[in-house]
Amino acid sequence: MGCDRWVMLVIPIIYALSNVSGELKRFEQPSKGDGSLSFLVIGDWGRRGAFNQSQVAFQMGKMGEKLDIDFVVSTGDNFYDNGLRSVHDPAFEESFTNIYTANSLQKQLYSVLGNHDYRGDAEAQLSPLLTKIDTRWLCLRSFIVNAELAEIIFVDTTPFVKSYFQDPEDHIYDWRGINPCKHYIANLLKCALRESNAKWKIVVGHHAIKSVGHHGDTKEPATHLLPILKANNVDFYMNGHDHCLEHISDTESPIQFLTSGAGSKAWRGDVKQLNREGLKFFYDGQGFMSVQLTQSNAEIAFYDVDGKILHRWNAFKQFGDHSSI
Repeated sequence: MGCDRWVMLVIPIIYALSNVSGELKRFEQPSKGDGSLSFLVIGDWGRRGAFNQSQVAFQMGKMGEKLDIDFVVSTGDNFYDNGLRSVHDPAFEESFTNIYTANSLQKQLYSVLGNHDYRGDAEAQLSPLLTKIDTRWLCLRSFIVNAELAEIIFVDTTPFVKSYFQDPEDHIYDWRGINPCKHYIANLLKCALRESNAKWKIVVGHHAIKSVGHHGDTKEPATHLLPILKANNVDFYMNGHDHCLEHISDTESPIQFLTSGAGSKAWRGDVKQLNREGLKFFYDGQGFMSVQLTQSNAEIAFYDVDGKILHRWNAFKQFGDHSSI
């Protein structure tokens, strides 16, 4: 398969949720009165409360209240094992509405799709009908959240991955709405990153670019996305897919790779390359991540199922500077 053909096949993310000019849909998210921003990040979660999902949700509620969070980010794989069957699937309320019930979590949830979501009715999760059931829900393929202090770019990474097309095993993927967009990379660079003047630039996708967990690095995002992130001074790439919590610092740029895919079922002992250069933290149990941002500081923290802080990391910025540890 030629290069152009492959780009057209597996990098179509911008098309379905962009307008005719190629710009990603943008949502405005106000920051706090003092200009700061805080949010939680959860991934790989929807199991009707099983595998400690309910316990993680409880601790998220406590931390959400403590940090006075502005919203929640989901890194995908929202409903197991095979996404939603339709917009009427009771799993939506059983795995989302009825689980994340704390007052502090009654905030907007911004989500991308994961590979398990594509094994069901992927377009159901994108439907505004779900927002009528639970107004917190906002899931699109790719979009931008302008949070004043930060710009968060959500990227649908599942169509990147070659194996889902060439070797789907026994799975059936819902590729409706995935149309070829030959100039995806250039459009993403032009419309989503290069034009951003935000103090903090964050990209969220389901698949890991760098990970020491079960799946490890995902080749296609590492090949097609990472150069764009580096060229445009992205601070954080946040993902799920591996059912763990981890923090890896890029060895060639200031980018921090942050995995929060431990919202329910975790993979104990499934780890590789613990001596990997740049690895700051790895945990193979359930939990979630918090992000606190100001003009000059970012604090990232990871929590286990009991709410214990497992790892905390800070980045600092001066006026006009990129982040530094």
